[in-house]
Amino acid sequence: MNVRVASACDQDWASDDERLASLCAELDAIHDRVRAEIGDEDVEYIVGVDKLARRLELAGRVLIHVSLDPLSFGAGVLALAASHQLQVMEIGHTALHGAYDGLAGAEKFDSKRFRWVGEIDEESWRHAHNHLHHGFTNIAGRDSDLQVGLARWSPEVPYRLHHRLQIPSSLAYFLFWWAGMSLHSAGVLDIYARRREDQVIAPDKSLRTILDVHRKALRKIVPYKLENYVLYPALAGPLFFKVLLGNALADGLRDIYSAMTNYSNHIGEDVVHYPASHRVRSRAQWYRLQIESTNNFEVPRWMSVLSGGIDLHIEHHLFPKLPPNRLREIAPEVRAACERHGLRYRSDTWPRTLAKSFRMLARLGRPIENPCPPEPA
Repeated sequence: MNVRVASACDQDWASDDERLASLCAELDAIHDRVRAEIGDEDVEYIVGVDKLARRLELAGRVLIHVSLDPLSFGAGVLALAASHQLQVMEIGHTALHGAYDGLAGAEKFDSKRFRWVGEIDEESWRHAHNHLHHGFTNIAGRDSDLQVGLARWSPEVPYRLHHRLQIPSSLAYFLFWWAGMSLHSAGVLDIYARRREDQVIAPDKSLRTILDVHRKALRKIVPYKLENYVLYPALAGPLFFKVLLGNALADGLRDIYSAMTNYSNHIGEDVVHYPASHRVRSRAQWYRLQIESTNNFEVPRWMSVLSGGIDLHIEHHLFPKLPPNRLREIAPEVRAACERHGLRYRSDTWPRTLAKSFRMLARLGRPIENPCPPEPA
């Protein structure tokens, strides 16, 4: 969809500060209203999604075990993949942002005690994702997600020779997305794939740090892999390798889907990137940073649920503690507020958004100066 980009001239503002203050007041009002409404309906929703995910897991595992033909085997793989995807995104990602903290009946989803179904260490994710990525979105040297795997996502990130391979390395990373993100968020990739001056998550390369980041990553990766690639196949006896294949395919589908959503969010020629010297000095400036550094992509509701609502990534970055069912409700209001205040609300079909991201990745694989728009004044 081609979106209308409102001009700051649509309304007279005495200054840019006044324009941003007006935007801030409007977005704060949306957030405060919705936050006050969150309660039993939201608890019922997330409990229902969790039940659905667990039923899909049971159905998937049973079908993979007992299937006698490719059709039922494939149905089992799809059911298990859908369960895993719901667990990591609509449930886990949302819970770890604190969307359900303090809600009666949602104690299981409290961010401090929630146990993610998957390879990600919760403590590491809260630091790397919630603090570094959401707090310093697209600011080089501070946002932990401007270097993912071996890829360079921003022209402000120093160019290294291995970035020449970032298209094939990114596609390979798709196949192991969540294990890779576990290594990423714990800081393991900082140790092995970054120069000291390029590290964002791991503070240094001392022995103590090396041991700590490995401990954090492996305490989730190892149990998950043992459960899915040793325990469940072993329970199948002579069908060990069939179950092993089914579980691997389910994880692969989950990983590819998650990677495709994440690669659509903060990359593109019209996305603003910021140098390490950039400082956000007010809530209004923080709102502008989130809007100008983020893409939305348009998908049907069922795909939005599988994406955990990050198809509405602008709304998620503005209000990371709101659950995705609420982000879907307020998206038209947020879009209207952006357009009224002259800020571009980037929203396009998912294929076009992903294609633009990969075109930008290809350009960032060369040592160009700055293929992106300069940061706003």
